[in-house]
Amino acid sequence: MTKTLVCIVGPTAIGKTALAIAVANAFDTVILSADSRQFYREMNIGTAKPTSDELTAVPHYFIDTLNVTEPYSAGDFERDALELLERLFTKHNRVLLVGGSGLFVEAVCRGLDDLPTPAAGIRERLNALHREKGLAYLQEELKRVDPDYYTAADIHNPQRVIRALEVYESTGRPFSDFRLQNQLKRPFSVVKIGLTTDREHLYERINGRVDAMMANGLLDEARSLLSFRNKPPLLTVGYAELFDYLDGKYTLETAVDKIKQHTRHYAKRQLTWFRRDTDTRWFEPTAVQEIITYLKQLPAG
Repeated sequence: MTKTLVCIVGPTAIGKTALAIAVANAFDTVILSADSRQFYREMNIGTAKPTSDELTAVPHYFIDTLNVTEPYSAGDFERDALELLERLFTKHNRVLLVGGSGLFVEAVCRGLDDLPTPAAGIRERLNALHREKGLAYLQEELKRVDPDYYTAADIHNPQRVIRALEVYESTGRPFSDFRLQNQLKRPFSVVKIGLTTDREHLYERINGRVDAMMANGLLDEARSLLSFRNKPPLLTVGYAELFDYLDGKYTLETAVDKIKQHTRHYAKRQLTWFRRDTDTRWFEPTAVQEIITYLKQLPAG
């Protein structure tokens, strides 16, 4: 009987969690989170983790598994997820992989090409440029040398921008050249469900989510994590802007507006990433029964 990994992907705030729980219940299965920020125990409000009721409704994996001080790459996730799936597929014919971190989804479904070892001193120089000239300078440099990756990447994450520039400066080849070169064979089939909706509705959902996060104490959460602000998980939208507010760089109103703006930009980039995959079947997030029917028609037992 065919074992199938069902990937539910799409932009932030579109409703992946609610849809995934409905699908998981329909097939009596479990969920692996591919949201790279939900791995971290200390980051709760700003990562929109499933609620305690949602976590009780369906078993979830890869949520609250790391501390923010622990480095964890897409390659680490590939290794750990494949090991877990081998066990889960002894009990389930279908398992769900859910999230908006495209590189982490890709790592499990396709595998990652080996990236070159960076030349000595390049990362230190790029980190110094980030401190001296700011992220916008590095973003423009990435746009110049690797426009394909610039279009799809989370360019508000300094770690991602610096890594791509580091690869380029070490090899003379764009970071995007090292992705999607070869697909590794997996011992399961992959079905991809993409969630999308009209832009205005998505942006309303994003703005509403940010307001709800602030009401639920995101500022206090950011304040409690201020000493870890330079750790990679916290160099991300929702935290970086509030750290700037706490530094006195912005008013709180401006910081919240920037979170909304940067989150909307990130959602657009997520859609750009996922839409490159022509195997993805797209649905509105409210099309629960349509998605379940579609999956039941597939040869997965």
